[in-house]
Amino acid sequence: MTPPPRCSVIVPTYNRVDLLRYTLDSLVRQSLPRDAFEVLVVDDGSSDGTADLVASYRDRLDLGYFFQEDRGYRVAKARNTGLRHARGPVSVFVDSGMILHSRALAAHCAAHEAVTGPVAVCGYVHGFNETSENGEQIARSIDYDDPDATIDAFTEHEQWQDVREWYYDHYGDELFRLAAPWLMFWTCNVSANTAQVKAVGMFDEAYRTWGGEDIDLAYRLHEDGARFVLRRDATSIHCPHPKEDMRSADANHRYFAAKYDTPITRLVPDTDIFLVEQAIRDGGLPTCAEHRAAQRRDRAGAA
Repeated sequence: MTPPPRCSVIVPTYNRVDLLRYTLDSLVRQSLPRDAFEVLVVDDGSSDGTADLVASYRDRLDLGYFFQEDRGYRVAKARNTGLRHARGPVSVFVDSGMILHSRALAAHCAAHEAVTGPVAVCGYVHGFNETSENGEQIARSIDYDDPDATIDAFTEHEQWQDVREWYYDHYGDELFRLAAPWLMFWTCNVSANTAQVKAVGMFDEAYRTWGGEDIDLAYRLHEDGARFVLRRDATSIHCPHPKEDMRSADANHRYFAAKYDTPITRLVPDTDIFLVEQAIRDGGLPTCAEHRAAQRRDRAGAA
């Protein structure tokens, strides 16, 4: 019997054939042997030749391709399709247009294999910001034939840092020490224990517009005991491209807050996400687990 790969890389995509090519090229360059990882591309109804592009990589990657009809924004369903086919104990979630350093997958795997319990890993993303700010300048800075050299230079000179760098610098890389470590788990470049993701219900497919489905999953992983960490060596470049309409995240964050309805989750819709942790501390708020324990005690006392 063929042993399972060390990780499964799940890449949702929609009409981004040029960006997907950069991502697949970076996966071909990984330091892990080809049989140590699989790549699962899930197409959310593309009409731009994505299927043909993916087929052209079959001789270089252990590759699966899955297509779902274009019925609107269904990235949560796409990732769940990848998860259902994942054979690796670790699932790495990567967006189209992410250019991974050649050692990124090895770093993700090492983070999971270093401990016995489940881990949720945030990889580092150079050039990632909330708008398309400086997109042309970032694009000109990338050597697409040698992205490792580009990433190494960005790291050395602290150029085009991850938009979350302030947060990491302020709170540290050991995210598990925070009250809400799930806030920075954004699926452009993250990983989690495959079995745990399935056990907690995978991605919530009620999210049908951009934003929020990743922190919703991360919240449940945290509640289930995942240890959140930042791995700067699981590094990458976010290839500049037009963003989704980020205003949709407002409604999604309100759905998230109401879904879990704790003092911490209620902060998410109306608080800058980078300031939620400080608001928790300033307000002396109970953790979500403490809040639920208090609710259970109250119900038991009223019974």
